[in-house]
Parts: sequence; structure tokens; C-alpha cells
Amino acid sequence: MADGEHSGETRAQFKAMTESTQNDWMIISQAAMHFSSELPQRLEAHLMLLKGDCGGFQVDRLEHSLQTATRAHRAGKDEEYVVCALLHDIGDILGPRNHADIGAAILHPYVSEANHWMLANHGIFQGYYFFHHLGLDRDMREQFRGHPHFEHTAQFCHLFDQSAFDPNYDSMPIEAFRPMLARVVETPKRSIYMQPTGESCI
Repeated sequence: MADGEHSGETRAQFKAMTESTQNDWMIISQAAMHFSSELPQRLEAHLMLLKGDCGGFQVDRLEHSLQTATRAHRAGKDEEYVVCALLHDIGDILGPRNHADIGAAILHPYVSEANHWMLANHGIFQGYYFFHHLGLDRDMREQFRGHPHFEHTAQFCHLFDQSAFDPNYDSMPIEAFRPMLARVVETPKRSIYMQPTGESCI
């Protein structure tokens, strides 16, 4: 029995894309839709990998993420912003030297340009609060002064990110964010796999 046949899964028949047919891609698209529907669960599972890793801080990276999102939520920010706050450091596990790039890449199809830019650059803006203690330039963010999303990102770091290391803060549990996360990543805003009508192909 070939691999996967026991599951009854329908698979495309080609061995090279040059041999593929429209029917093959309809099969693949259906499988991709199902896979995409499980994205919230995969994101939460990866976020949970931050649990227990304090990295020298008073709270672990998961608590920092929950605390940042909780602060944003209690300040009245919308769900997309709150989910960005929740996942802003999700890249810490696989990209400790460029974690902001990873979180931004994951959420890029689902969030506004302002929130994507905030995610991609929050590492530099967060540096304003500690780079000088490490012999780095705390004003590194000044290279972006005048950018349309400068204040948006500076506000995120000042109000929610840099202040989210309090071990006594009553953060909301991960369960409270599940519905928000599911709604935000349900429908992409941009993707190379979207038709002109806005419908996702895979």
C-alpha cells in the first residue's frame, strides 16, 4: 500500500508540475483549504513554545506575549492589533537574531500595512528602551522618522511592549485570544494565491 492510501486521501497524480492538470490542482486546493483552516491551532502551539523561556527577564516569553496582548486589548485596540501584539515575538524560537521579521512574515497576508510594518520594525523601536545599555544606538529608529507608520510603531512599543514584563500583572489566558486569532487569520487580505475577485485559491 502506498504511503497515505490507508487514509483514503485523494491526491494529485503528477510527479512533476509540468505534468499537472487542472484536476490535480483542484485536489491540492481543497487540501490546502483544510490545512489553512488549522492555522490558528498551529500558531497557538508554536506560541506555547515560548512558555518557560525567561531569557533573563522576570517573566517568560509567553507571559510577555500574553501581557502585551492583554494591555492592548484593555486599551481598546481592535482584534487585528491585539493579535499582532500576541504574536509579535513568536519568531523568538526560530529567529532569535531576527524575530521581528518572522512574526511579520506570518501575519503579512492577514493584517493592514500599518500593523505589518509595526511587526517588522518593532525590534528596532523597542531598542530605544535598552540598546544604550548594550553599547548600541538607542536612536536606531530615527532612520524611520517621517515614515507614515513611525508613530504607530513607537506607540505600540511604549504603551504595550516595553511595559509587559510585570510578574504581578493579571494577563488574560491564551484561551481568551483564540477566537480573535481565528477571526484574524481566517481570510487573507493579500497573497499571491488570491484571485482578482479576492478569493483565495489555496
